[in-house]
Amino acid sequence: MHPTPRPLITHVIWDMDGTLLDTEPHYLRAGNEMAARYGRVLTEEIRAQMMGRSGLVSARIFVEALGIPLTPEQVIAEENEMLIALFRDCQPMPGARALSRHLHRHGVPQAVATSSSRVRVGHKTVGHADWFATFGAVVTSDDVERLKPAPDIFLRAAEHIGATPASTLVFEDSPLGVEAALAAGMHVVATPEEVYRDRVGTAHLVLTSLEEFVPEAWGLPPFA
Repeated sequence: MHPTPRPLITHVIWDMDGTLLDTEPHYLRAGNEMAARYGRVLTEEIRAQMMGRSGLVSARIFVEALGIPLTPEQVIAEENEMLIALFRDCQPMPGARALSRHLHRHGVPQAVATSSSRVRVGHKTVGHADWFATFGAVVTSDDVERLKPAPDIFLRAAEHIGATPASTLVFEDSPLGVEAALAAGMHVVATPEEVYRDRVGTAHLVLTSLEEFVPEAWGLPPFA
């Protein structure tokens, strides 16, 4: 069943990890390997607390929740050794590239708002330069003081593309990201991992995949 038509959407903002790019399995692999190295287990609950946050905040949660005998900075350094190579092979999430390119062709301004650092964004997008060039802005954790669940990163992205919150649609996968977009006064479509589906119920629409998204239900150009 299609969602009830919403107020006219004129601008779109995308989360990156788990929404545009399939990077979450890489984070999970690195986290599991590091936890196992110290005889710990990275649970779904702890991972949920880490998702959508900056690298430093996520590392701090990882250290404190699991009792890892490292500093957050050391965790990031060890993670980077594993993640850099993995990021270079990351692929688009199902439906993400087709939808964003469709909106770009029809002149819909779009931006990316990610809790990743600009350095990590560079590693993740190295194989997708042409695609990411279609976004009007890429706002990272380096660009704002407060990260998700604060609304700042979405509001900053909106400024870059001339968007007003009430006419902006956000695509997110994490509970913290959904909370941040709602705090910014924006509409939110969530595409969470199944295990976190019950945590994003406040989103305006929850989908299994972006391939299910119906643009015209939101006043956006329909697929031909």
